[in-house]
Amino acid sequence: MITNNTINRRHFIKGAGASLALASLGAFNISLANTDKTYRVALIGTGWYGKSDLFKLIQVAPVEVVALCDVDRIRLREAGELVRQRQLSGKTPKLYSNYQQLLDENKLDIVLIGSPDHWHALQAIAAIEAGAHLYLQKPISVDVLEGEAILAAARKHHRTVQVGTQRKSTPHLIEAKKEIVDKGLLGKISHVEMCCYYHMRANGNPPTQPVPDYLDYENWTGPAPLRPYDKLPHGSWWRTFMAYGNGIMGDMCVHMLDTVRWMLDLGWPKKVSSTGGIYVQKDGKSTIADTQTAIFEYAELNCVWQHRTWGNPDDPEYPWAFILHGEKGTLKGSVMQYDFIPHDEGSPIHGDVVYEKEKYPEDLNEEQIELHAAPATRNHFKNFLQAIENNSKPIADIEEGHISSASCILANLSMELGRPVSYDPIKKIIKNDPEATSLLKRNYRDGWTHPWKG
Repeated sequence: MITNNTINRRHFIKGAGASLALASLGAFNISLANTDKTYRVALIGTGWYGKSDLFKLIQVAPVEVVALCDVDRIRLREAGELVRQRQLSGKTPKLYSNYQQLLDENKLDIVLIGSPDHWHALQAIAAIEAGAHLYLQKPISVDVLEGEAILAAARKHHRTVQVGTQRKSTPHLIEAKKEIVDKGLLGKISHVEMCCYYHMRANGNPPTQPVPDYLDYENWTGPAPLRPYDKLPHGSWWRTFMAYGNGIMGDMCVHMLDTVRWMLDLGWPKKVSSTGGIYVQKDGKSTIADTQTAIFEYAELNCVWQHRTWGNPDDPEYPWAFILHGEKGTLKGSVMQYDFIPHDEGSPIHGDVVYEKEKYPEDLNEEQIELHAAPATRNHFKNFLQAIENNSKPIADIEEGHISSASCILANLSMELGRPVSYDPIKKIIKNDPEATSLLKRNYRDGWTHPWKG
């Protein structure tokens, strides 16, 4: 549903020209080489977050959404109508069930990928090879060598890729980095804790049932194992199976690890170790861990992750968070706030999430919107567009997204194998561990080809 405010603004912009359009959309403070350019955009995967990302791009840039793709005909049709209402032209995008056909039939500047994780690599590489710049949701891959293949394709074809790890475009976290970490208020940082205690692990035992006629389940599954159909995979159901993703490690740890790496200027961890499993919620079909701890080792620094999908959070104010422990103080950060607690001298510092509900009133009518994340996503797109125009790397460049995604995948490998792993990003192997190296590339279903050729 779109408010009258939004509709009136859209018609005002259509009659006011490009410069007024940019001013009217608000906060578009990047320097573009050609402000008259309209970016031709497509979205692959029209679920909740794919649409939400697209709506944020429409808010901050002159775009024409020319095509959408989804294997669910109902969801695709509904997305087409929502985009028609929101974009300035008022046109309905062309609708596709096959992403390769979409890429073949349209000349695109930007492709957004919001499909489930098991599709990211093949769709990302196809979009890059078609000449588009890419906004790719995290984690970028399900196995490590898929990520290496996306990175190689982006560099080969000189395409800009922004990964949806938007915490480093989050206003209050940018402030915390600048005013606390960068100014040395923490002193030497030698321990980091990260956590997620959300009860977000879908479970249950729905019966096998016929596939609805509006869903192409074969193509939804793609290169992943074909599970017996038991309910619509949309939303949280697919995330509860390791066949399609990397569990809460790949869904939630990737954000916090990426944020910590950005704040502390960290690259690949020297070693990754992890333990965990299904300790409590054993009554359903879910195959992802309900309890997991991982250690990402750096020089004189351990970054420790813990998640539980049961019980209570250790700190109810920070149920999904990072904590930087320094010799002079501690910094807690989350999507909602940050707190600096000095050890001796100095005063505590608190910062809160920034909302933009007044500037973008249409946010209030977006189904399932994360209002706290909307400003960060808009900033992330502005940075992405600036990188495209300047031929520079965006803040969440594909290489950074790969390191964060792969580190989480390595934690899952360590948990599976029962031993630490050390990845060599040059040789693309696990050091001194042929068995672990063989798991860097998952088996694709018959008829599908893994993109890593190394």
